[in-house]
Amino acid sequence: MSDLTVGADQSSSNTFTIALMQLNPLVGDINGNVQRMLAALGPIAVQNTPTIAVFSELVLVGYPPEDLLLRPSLQGRISVAIEQLLQFSNQFPKLYMVFGTPLPADTALGQITNSALVIHSGAIVCQHNKYELPNYRVFDEKRYFTPSPTPTAGVFKAFGVQFGLSVCEDIWFSRVTRSAVEQGATILLNLNASPFHQGKQAVRQAVIQSRIAEAKQLGAELAVVYVNQVGGQDELIFDGGSFVACQDGFPQVLPRFEVAVTTIEYDVMNNKWLTPVSTLQDNLSVHNADEALDEVFQALVLGTQDYVLKNGFQKVLLGLSGGIDSALTLAIAVAALGADNVQAVMMPFTYTSPASIADAQEQAQRLSVHYSVRSIAAIFDAILTTLAPDFKDSPADITEENIQARCRGVLLMALSNKTGAMVLTTGNKSEMAVGYSTLYGDMAGGLDVLKDVPKTMVYNLARYLNKAVHLMGGDVIPVRVIERAPSAELRPDQTDQDSLPDYAELDDILSAYIEHDQSAEQIIAAGFDQAVVYDVIGKVDRNEHKRRQAPPGLRITQRAFGRDRRYPITSGWQAGH
Repeated sequence: MSDLTVGADQSSSNTFTIALMQLNPLVGDINGNVQRMLAALGPIAVQNTPTIAVFSELVLVGYPPEDLLLRPSLQGRISVAIEQLLQFSNQFPKLYMVFGTPLPADTALGQITNSALVIHSGAIVCQHNKYELPNYRVFDEKRYFTPSPTPTAGVFKAFGVQFGLSVCEDIWFSRVTRSAVEQGATILLNLNASPFHQGKQAVRQAVIQSRIAEAKQLGAELAVVYVNQVGGQDELIFDGGSFVACQDGFPQVLPRFEVAVTTIEYDVMNNKWLTPVSTLQDNLSVHNADEALDEVFQALVLGTQDYVLKNGFQKVLLGLSGGIDSALTLAIAVAALGADNVQAVMMPFTYTSPASIADAQEQAQRLSVHYSVRSIAAIFDAILTTLAPDFKDSPADITEENIQARCRGVLLMALSNKTGAMVLTTGNKSEMAVGYSTLYGDMAGGLDVLKDVPKTMVYNLARYLNKAVHLMGGDVIPVRVIERAPSAELRPDQTDQDSLPDYAELDDILSAYIEHDQSAEQIIAAGFDQAVVYDVIGKVDRNEHKRRQAPPGLRITQRAFGRDRRYPITSGWQAGH
């Protein structure tokens, strides 16, 4: 189907309603997603008032559907879903539904488009095929979709107003928006599946305002209805934050990190939104450090909740070591799933300090989670006894340290198998980057909540959480856990800094190398010690094999490990030289 400019309802009205449908679709659950759409829309539709209901990008199949788009049976299911929506719309002649879906572009070639459809009174009245296909960082759209051959926006008229259509990346460039304006559109409906990273909402709003400013230069007054999906999908987190933007600011902004359906009225005769308009500065998502940490915490909670529940689990368990990473992971798990669905296990050994045991117990009690203590001493001794003939001529080294971690992994996975609870691992981004972790030990589990959270941010989140959610009788995370030197406690008097630079220095180097693609020379020129830089970058490059075998983790930065950063395991590349 080509782009259309159709006006099934050319009549004007004094006012109409735009409904921003910020939903949490489940990837691949096409029938379920239709039911979610109809359940959310039903109370609005029965009011029988002029309404444009706008859903998110690819809402029928969820985003990102990845290679599900290549399944031969997909389009048959999509066709059935669209037919359900057409039948629903036929009951409500004053309702327009705008939603995202994959559609066949050329059946002979098996091509598909990432499209926005408008349906009204049982008919498709407009279609726009996405023109700007992102193919960077976490996006792979050129693998799956064929773009519209031109940046011509789909345009339709309803309630006396000309509406334009665009899909997500279309609005990050000028061409599709310009096309809509040139065709007379005064309201642009932009359907999105825009994943979260720190500070993303402010970037989105600034981009939309730049498109509105460009329209003004063309002599047009343009408003944009930006609808984003919400929810966790594997590593990605979608934060919602849908909004309406106009030249004066933002007449409507939806909550972030939660499903929300909100309506806003537009006065056609007076060309204005019937709600107070807030300024751009009032709506930028982050004003200070606490708000920046709060959005990260909310993202981690939502990502954990959806990853666990959407994969059919109800409960989680984790090793609570008395250290800060497991302490923060426990707090996030409780916020995501409730204390009754979280189990913490302390697994002490010879090198576990009394402080760690006490702090783990204290936090577990404060958060009211299921808590148990299971020593790994007997398991460790049994393994060493078994291996004694092989180890008899070798001094103790990192092998024995890794055996401790693997004993704990065995215990947690056995409990997972027996109880049906998912194991959460607790490694942070700094550790994952340099391989400060044990394969089949502390890396064994279903989800690494902190995989994209640098160690310095772990500390900042812990402090913020204690300030924001002070419990009766004490902090969420015992202060001593935050203040004492971090340690894996795998040998006497061990600290992380025996093997790594100070975390503040390490995280700055890692951010420069991983998130900003700086070379060793650039990082050294910024004032870092040459030997330290070479050592850190060498560790990052050598440990790709570990990260490939690690559980997925939640993305909160602009460059996470996993689908965001794809480097070969086997390579002669030497970035540090």
